[in-house]
Amino acid sequence: MVRPSNGFLSALSADDYGLIRPHLRTVDLPHDAVLVGTGETLKRAYFPHRGVISLVVELAKGERVQVAMIGRDSLLGTLSTMGDACALNTAIVLVPCVASVMDLDRLRAAADQSSTLRTLLTRHGLAVYAQVQQTAGCNASHPVESRLSRCLLQTHDLSGDSRLLLTQETMAQMIGARRNSVSLAANSLQQANVIHYSRGHIQITNLDGLHQTACECYASVKGQYDRLVRVS
Repeated sequence: MVRPSNGFLSALSADDYGLIRPHLRTVDLPHDAVLVGTGETLKRAYFPHRGVISLVVELAKGERVQVAMIGRDSLLGTLSTMGDACALNTAIVLVPCVASVMDLDRLRAAADQSSTLRTLLTRHGLAVYAQVQQTAGCNASHPVESRLSRCLLQTHDLSGDSRLLLTQETMAQMIGARRNSVSLAANSLQQANVIHYSRGHIQITNLDGLHQTACECYASVKGQYDRLVRVS
């Protein structure tokens, strides 16, 4: 079977993929589309082929802080298949996506039939949870420039693109910082010839340089994902 270019779908056995394949359809998800709001019931699972979905916490005064990102290597709707489908955060399209989508009830029914599918869903859910934990520690302890570098690297990895459309407001949301702090950090990275930034358009020009300025949280999140998901 020819499968969509999504890491979760690619990792499924032929039998497990056969359980969900008839229920998959492909959709385009535009920038800033809200896939589910906090407290709402998640009704669909999303498997990005490209693009990035941002998981954000919305605070009482209207601030949004990103806690995790989901891209072409995973899916939105992991733990919801095995428990309460009430969303704990808001899922917003950060980078426009092409994704496979299916009703969550269908995925839950398939998981009920297959222990290997349930195990893979759990591992992906734990990988997202590990990212949430690391992000909380990162935003509380690390400099703005290091946090911005970490998020740019993650966005690059998940989207597969070195050209990103991210406003200062969006980047501030991604790292839990003020816009003026993000502006200073982006200018610093540009002066170091790591990125080129103009009116919300970012071109990553030096990946090695971005790795050097990122905090250890980038490698930690990646290592946890590799341990939990990329298993033989």
